[in-house]
Amino acid sequence: MTAVRDVRAFIRSRAVTPAGWLDRYEALFGLAMAGVVLAQPISSALAAISRPADPSRAGAGLALVLLAYAGFLAIARALGPVALPAADAAWLLLSPLHRRGVLGRTAALLLGVSVLAGAAFGVGALAVLGAPDQLTLRLVTAVLLGVSAGVGGMALTVLSQSSPTWEPWLNAVLVTTTLLAVAATLAAVNSPLRRLLAGLTNAPAPPGALLAGLAPAAVGMDPGALTWITEDNHWRGRVLRSRRWPRLPAPQALAWQEWRRLGRRPGRLAALFGSAVLPVLAARAAGGATAAVLGAVLAGALAAAVAGTWGARRDADNPALARLLGVGARAALAARSPLPALLGGAWLTLALTGLTLSGALAAGPWWLFGPLAAPALAAGALRMARRRPIDHTMPVIETAGGAVPTGPLIWGMTGVDVAVLGCLPLVVALAVQPPALTAFLTVQALTGTAALLGYLLRAETGGRLRA
Repeated sequence: MTAVRDVRAFIRSRAVTPAGWLDRYEALFGLAMAGVVLAQPISSALAAISRPADPSRAGAGLALVLLAYAGFLAIARALGPVALPAADAAWLLLSPLHRRGVLGRTAALLLGVSVLAGAAFGVGALAVLGAPDQLTLRLVTAVLLGVSAGVGGMALTVLSQSSPTWEPWLNAVLVTTTLLAVAATLAAVNSPLRRLLAGLTNAPAPPGALLAGLAPAAVGMDPGALTWITEDNHWRGRVLRSRRWPRLPAPQALAWQEWRRLGRRPGRLAALFGSAVLPVLAARAAGGATAAVLGAVLAGALAAAVAGTWGARRDADNPALARLLGVGARAALAARSPLPALLGGAWLTLALTGLTLSGALAAGPWWLFGPLAAPALAAGALRMARRRPIDHTMPVIETAGGAVPTGPLIWGMTGVDVAVLGCLPLVVALAVQPPALTAFLTVQALTGTAALLGYLLRAETGGRLRA
């Protein structure tokens, strides 16, 4: 039987521009340059680790690391984790070739991703716990533990994908990690638990090393397609109960499906609003409301608003259903705006309230920015949902830090620009933290409303709905 490597070699030989020695040289040179560029930041980070940890900040930082690990497992489960390029799935996987050989490249990629992610988790945990002595030994131990957790977690998600009997084990790991994150959060505010955490940060280094325990298509495809994969994996095989829709006007009746879809996933809704505590944990770990923390507030609010734009994105991909229902494209877009506005505004209100109560923000009615910035968040979320796929034919800009492709850059900034402009008074207020917020709240009410109305009036509605 023909080997998989022979088939791949035949395919490469028939490529338009087969890879040569110059391509390999450029790849190796790029890796070498990346190592040179990252050497200084890595050395600075290691120098910052070699210090005793602050127990008041270690709890929040450890909670962030644990939540990041839980998110890593959840994303891996939602996106596969085993996936193939469309050509391999359509031809090689269905051919008489050995499936192990066809999936070997994907398995190697998953191993590399899990090793890198695990090492990042280990170094992050060491950064928040500190290394007062024996930095090398502590660093090696943290990396080994992190890599073990990353590889083991990825292996568990692969097993749960192939066999339902492993699904409860993966759920148990996710629940346990979340509970540990909650305990670390409580340790940041509770004195007895903080003393226990202080004992953990000052524990001596172990005498020896410990035991060591996304898909190729994601590079070339539209990143938005990964969300469709996640949704299809969730709803496939589920039996849904049919209910009569309420008597609503045509545009609102069209948008009711998004409210019903969100109501069918209460766990996702609870996790969405539970994530509003992350800015508080980040502020605790950083020692105040830094620029990164404030950026996380806006990013989280926009991400919450995007969770309610499924219908707008479907209309952009295929507006035929809206046309069959006799609803104008602009009217349908306006009807779909209340849900992202509610989600983004509610998340922002909770995050600002938590930052105010924790002392990261000065006393004042910061929570009012939530409902006032909600229209701008909805405008940005709708623009993100209706953007086109990445245009990889756009030029590449040469900068001092390397080549920057403008296609992914423009795609990533589409929607964020509208949200930032609409929330500009909030951004300025968070940056300067004035003693009085009345003027900023007034201007925010105007800019938030203007951002949504302006977007609805200027949004393209002909043909394929564009941003």
